[in-house]
Amino acid sequence: MKLNKQNYYSNEADWQYLSVSQFKDFDRCEAAALAKLKGEYVPSGDNTALLVGNYVHSYFESPEAHGKFKEENNEYLFSSRKPYGLLSAFKIAEEMIATLENDDFFNFVYQGEKEHVVTGNLFGAEFKGRIDCLNIEKGYFVDLKTTKAINSRFWSNKYRCYVSFVEEYGYVLQMAVYKRLLEMKFGKEFTPYIFAVSKETPPAKQAIEIIPQRFDYECKNLSKNTSRSGSCSIYTLYARRMCAIFRK
Repeated sequence: MKLNKQNYYSNEADWQYLSVSQFKDFDRCEAAALAKLKGEYVPSGDNTALLVGNYVHSYFESPEAHGKFKEENNEYLFSSRKPYGLLSAFKIAEEMIATLENDDFFNFVYQGEKEHVVTGNLFGAEFKGRIDCLNIEKGYFVDLKTTKAINSRFWSNKYRCYVSFVEEYGYVLQMAVYKRLLEMKFGKEFTPYIFAVSKETPPAKQAIEIIPQRFDYECKNLSKNTSRSGSCSIYTLYARRMCAIFRK
């Protein structure tokens, strides 16, 4: 199966390729992650945070992508009662967009191909990634992150200390995987950057560069978890079996 923007989030693609999000799901609970893939379990909860993130992302992808997103999610974005208009969460999303759009450094850096799809084999598993903004010529890529508050701190059992939202939500691992996949595909080094904007009023913003040595740690941990007799090895075997069925 060849991935593109249209089928990237399909269930078939999720069976054939492992994303960082899926890896984190399996790391948390193998049974729940597998049930989710099989359509037997749908996580409950408010998806407003996800929609806000997609609202901001689609704006910076293209006017066409943003228009399509609003059309497909109209019922979740706008109030059906007076006063009509955008719901409060998406009014904040508009402020987040303006915060980035009015930043000269963001506009200077956020130049390149939007939503580039990349795949590759890492430690025996087929991975996929979708790059928010890829500048092949200059050898860097940018990931846009929306978060509740940029300066929040979280206790991490993994790192045994308090960490920022970047570590808490596995974004160092995500950047490490994307970096490896791109370097395999293009045969050159890539530097990842994160641009974060908060859901506060007014929104805060931050440009983040990760110390390269941290990618080595994440890749070593990823290697152990994809090769050991555990969640991801079971996932990989099951996924390959299902892919064989899909191909018939």
